[in-house]
Amino acid sequence: MIAALAIAIFADGLQLCLGPLGWAFGDQAIDFVAMIVISWLIGFHILLLPTFVVELIPVLDDLPTWTACTIAVIALRKREQRINSSPPTLPPDKPAIDV
Repeated sequence: MIAALAIAIFADGLQLCLGPLGWAFGDQAIDFVAMIVISWLIGFHILLLPTFVVELIPVLDDLPTWTACTIAVIALRKREQRINSSPPTLPPDKPAIDV
């Protein structure tokens, strides 16, 4: 998770340093590599697809979308693990027929 977050921060920082115009296909290459590596590290999540599309828009690629998406996916996965690992709650003992 730390490695995925580091990749996301690095990708967003590199795109920010390149400026709003970037260089021909450089931003797209960074986005492609970021999506593949982050997906490999934390597993594919559907939130990665809209992030990839938003990164294709010239001015919006300066926002830290990879970082935000990676944090969101990690938080969702942790929540999912917490829910799945909690012991099931049993209903209180009640008679089958109320008298």
